[in-house]
Amino acid sequence: MADLTRRHLLAGGAAIGALAACSPVRDLDADDRIIATNASDDSGESGKFIDGVAMAALIRSGEMTASEAVEQAILRSERLNPQINAIATKSYDQARQSAIARPQGPFGGVPTFIKDLETTAGVKTMYGSRGFSEFVSPADGEVATFWKAGGTVSLGKSTTPEMGLTASTEPLVTGITRNPWNLNRIPGGSSGGAAALTAARVVPFAHASDGGGSIRIPASCCGLFGLKPSRGRVGQIARAGRPIDISVHHTVTWTVRDSAALFAMAETGVYDRLGVISGPSSDRLRIGFAPEPMNGSALHPDVLAVAEETAVLCESLGHEIVEADLSFDLARFTDAFTLLWAAAAAEFAQAASRMSGQPIGPDIVEPLTLWLAAYFQARADQMPEAIGYLQAFEDQYTSFFDGFDVLLQPTLTTPPVEVGVFNPAGDAEAVFAAVSDFVGYTPPMNVAGAPSMSVPLGMSSDGLPIGMMFSGAPGQDARLIHLAYELEAAAPWINRVPPVSA
Repeated sequence: MADLTRRHLLAGGAAIGALAACSPVRDLDADDRIIATNASDDSGESGKFIDGVAMAALIRSGEMTASEAVEQAILRSERLNPQINAIATKSYDQARQSAIARPQGPFGGVPTFIKDLETTAGVKTMYGSRGFSEFVSPADGEVATFWKAGGTVSLGKSTTPEMGLTASTEPLVTGITRNPWNLNRIPGGSSGGAAALTAARVVPFAHASDGGGSIRIPASCCGLFGLKPSRGRVGQIARAGRPIDISVHHTVTWTVRDSAALFAMAETGVYDRLGVISGPSSDRLRIGFAPEPMNGSALHPDVLAVAEETAVLCESLGHEIVEADLSFDLARFTDAFTLLWAAAAAEFAQAASRMSGQPIGPDIVEPLTLWLAAYFQARADQMPEAIGYLQAFEDQYTSFFDGFDVLLQPTLTTPPVEVGVFNPAGDAEAVFAAVSDFVGYTPPMNVAGAPSMSVPLGMSSDGLPIGMMFSGAPGQDARLIHLAYELEAAAPWINRVPPVSA
């Protein structure tokens, strides 16, 4: 079971087949602007917030020990998690032992969480599902391996929807995860627990993954920076024989430099290595602006307002804003992507049945998963055609960038919705349709293997975060990171702190 990951399922695992080295982190500069209010001192109760890069620098210098950093984060998690319910499994004792060993690496001793879709030796991994409620892996998976190699210390598993299949983190196995900005709103998904813990400043960053928007969606909902890297760029090895691989690993962070340093820590070498990108570029960009949802969904007026303000901001920085033509067969894309997503649900349902020893049904998997699995089974013979279309989409997506360098869109069609709107135990077909409307922008970049980032550039009229999404052609990750630094300096978000936070 160590290889049961959503990336494996979405990349053409058993169901589809049967049916058709670390870079250095720069030292903390004296004038860094990442210090903010409402964070923790040694008691975990007050003091100054520091990001992961700053924390690692303090540990290297001896001003803080790894054990102190871990204990402070445990105190914060124990105080705040009862409100946000973002921890699926705690591994505090393991974390304490790791900290005592003085972990080395660019983030040596910095506490974090690993998403509950990835295995860690000796720690329960539930995949957000009752079917895996007792599964404990004997070995570290790929993610835990390279995050440990970078020196991070995991405090446990962050919550996720069942197998990461939806945009809200409300799994039946652990219950509702709530948004620190408003406890009646969702933190997004599937990296919802990671985003809630980071937004609440329990940890400076947390592991996340993105197969259809699952880094960018919760980053937007929780007011964080979330970069989805190009396919194969970060934290994964290209796997031979898979028809298409849409899911990638990275993180959600408060600061761009944490994301950039973690990116460098986990680069695979599929592309030329970028190393640690430490600031903006002098290049001025042609930015294609396409605020309307690609799937025809209604756009919330607050989101449109932030999108227009963001375009003006980019122009004020010297970039050129042009209208983006994104003409493609949306109905065909949606149909093929939905079938691929449903194939993952079908394989997961089979795996949950094997693990639990029970037949596939509502006692082990959620109604939404069952509906998607049935959808796939009814159309399994169409899978080869869908895969062929999705494989060809990368070239079409790349052609969009003939007229501009970067694409600007909202991340989501609305601010974070109320808890229960995407209830996985509700009317599955209606829930899936509502989720699809909500994520009207994010999936094409996964299919194309392209980089895309949600940047927390606005707030709704009722005080909820609104992210703006910037995307590039495959491999253009550096361009986005440079731009993110520039936006962070021009419109800083670090002092916007949610009501529920450390």
